[in-house]
Amino acid sequence: MKMTFLKFGLFFVIVSLITTNVDAQRTGKKKNNNNNPATTQPVDTTGQPQVNTNITTTPGYDPFANLPISFDSTSLSDTVVRKSLRNDNASDKSNLTTRVPLPYENLRWDDALFAEKVWRELDLREKMNQTFRYEALDDNGSQMFVNMLLREVNSGRITAFADDRFTTPLAKADLEQLTAGKIDTAIIYDIKDISKPIGRKVTREAFDPKTVTKLRLKEEWVFDREASRMFVRILGIAALKTEYLPNGQERGTSVMFWVYYPDLRPMLAKAEVYNPKNMGQSRMTWEELFESRMFSSYIVKSTLDNPQGKLIKSLYPNAPILALLEGENIKDKIFNYEQDLWSY
Repeated sequence: MKMTFLKFGLFFVIVSLITTNVDAQRTGKKKNNNNNPATTQPVDTTGQPQVNTNITTTPGYDPFANLPISFDSTSLSDTVVRKSLRNDNASDKSNLTTRVPLPYENLRWDDALFAEKVWRELDLREKMNQTFRYEALDDNGSQMFVNMLLREVNSGRITAFADDRFTTPLAKADLEQLTAGKIDTAIIYDIKDISKPIGRKVTREAFDPKTVTKLRLKEEWVFDREASRMFVRILGIAALKTEYLPNGQERGTSVMFWVYYPDLRPMLAKAEVYNPKNMGQSRMTWEELFESRMFSSYIVKSTLDNPQGKLIKSLYPNAPILALLEGENIKDKIFNYEQDLWSY
């Protein structure tokens, strides 16, 4: 019995010593923190802590991390274009706004003897495609084709999609992220005391439409046996943004958004195409340009002999010339299909 009491007494003594040691350590840490001048921040008359810019810090430490941040979104808005207060043309072009696209001829599924989808790209740096990069301002804004697309999408008149099957609409915030420039942060200093920082201002560069150097078209070629001719219908247009490596080398292109071409036709029917040779003959509209196939392009994908749905360049990763030749081969197959139906 005595041994039991001695064991319990020894146990309580050990527990008391451990508890006293822990409390002493905690009290010592609190005293050291209160006496450490490096962690004490001076307080001004308003009760807010002041930022001391003279503190020597270790590398990687940001002395402006506690400053309030303001975001400037003025650079994200499109350039404001003032409308002309007088007629800026020698001729009357008021009927241009009343143009409507011609309705398509109805194609029955039963009459489609041949149907293949084709994806092609337009390099806007080619001479024949320079009209897409016409840098001019009109009453309705910039005349660059990319800016015209963005203007229609931002106004809500057409919908931007994330894929070429038009299944996922893009929100306006998502589109702004795709068309946003680089972010830059600037320190704001007090006017009275230029050595005192009072905040940080985050600005974003305006979107440069010249970074869009390519367009991608999705179209379908259909041979109608009732009309005995081949029809081509453009289904969608995508803007491709050029991506660069840190050393400035071009890495490739990425799809920004897709638009459904039939939704875009009413706008294209009212916008004139720039004619570098004769401005008097610039009565052609963008809708007529696409329907007349007056652009230079090359095929990058098709459903012809492509059950896996791969791009042509993925089949020839190290031979871009062979990829171009394969695109021309697909073009010849579609052309020869119609020609082989006739005997001469």
